[in-house]
Amino acid sequence: MMPLAVRRVCAPIGLPLVASALLTACSSLGHAPATAPQRAADAELDAYAAMPNGPGTGDYPAIMEVDPSLPGHVIYRPADLSRLRERKLPIVVWGNGGCSADAAGSRLHLLEIASHGYLVIAAGRILSGPGAPNMREAVAQPAADGTLPDAAVTAPDLVAGIDWALAQNGRRDSPYFQHIDPQRIAASGRSCGGLLALRAAADPRVRAVVVHNSGTFPVDNKLMVGGVEGSRTLLNDLHTPVIYIMGGKTDIAYQNALDDFAAIESQPVFLASQDVGHGGSFRQPNGGEGARIAVAWLDWQLQRSRRAGRLFTGKACGLCRATGWTVMHKSMPGEAK
Repeated sequence: MMPLAVRRVCAPIGLPLVASALLTACSSLGHAPATAPQRAADAELDAYAAMPNGPGTGDYPAIMEVDPSLPGHVIYRPADLSRLRERKLPIVVWGNGGCSADAAGSRLHLLEIASHGYLVIAAGRILSGPGAPNMREAVAQPAADGTLPDAAVTAPDLVAGIDWALAQNGRRDSPYFQHIDPQRIAASGRSCGGLLALRAAADPRVRAVVVHNSGTFPVDNKLMVGGVEGSRTLLNDLHTPVIYIMGGKTDIAYQNALDDFAAIESQPVFLASQDVGHGGSFRQPNGGEGARIAVAWLDWQLQRSRRAGRLFTGKACGLCRATGWTVMHKSMPGEAK
């Protein structure tokens, strides 16, 4: 038998279409030689993997590191904590795309957030980017019957990041001692990781939620995405405002987000969409427009920045008038529920 060529596959496999897309990251499988579109997709992924870890555009140039006291997570933070002076770091815990173990898969986006004075904690390891293993080896393989593996990271892993940060804030021997604000905590995530963020958002310490390219599933669907419960019951525990940042009608999770928007009644909700597909702007320098909007939401919700809030409030909100964005919002400040 002739050996099969190995190529990366970014298409849904096994589970119902939307569910598998929320879980699946590029993986290596034996297949016939790659088509031209597949080769183009591979080239794009390779180009992203080669992009350097920029410091972000904020006032606090950021780094990515693994702290020995939290080996199962990757930390994104301002490189020079002494520059913070009296400023305290809000915490953002992150769920990776595909619920994968690659905590560097959205590294440019997370470095950008950190550069604006945030401590970002992503569950997993550094499995992509300069000097890291190729994504072909980083992603777990589907079973022989096509079903997807269980998620490599879960919502408790995100909560563990919160616990660690708060403990570090109280340790005199920690570089984070008294540098963290325990009242300013957010949960965020991408695709399947967005479901993890919604689950972690039930933690009473969480004060803001950012969901990228994701959404829940009907309750009667009883759907488990790679071992991650993704039903619409997740929305019942929301106690903070939430923003969905989506990739337009070609985003495989777009309808899920629309359904979430309709279902959420207890909290303000904002949905912003740009026609970039399910991949969002994560592979663009500094995380592209998606990172800019996420930072603004965090600045508004956690830092009480009025300037950032103007992007989201009022009929003539800044994002409402921005080229290339379509928005929906309800129960926001200044409008009736």
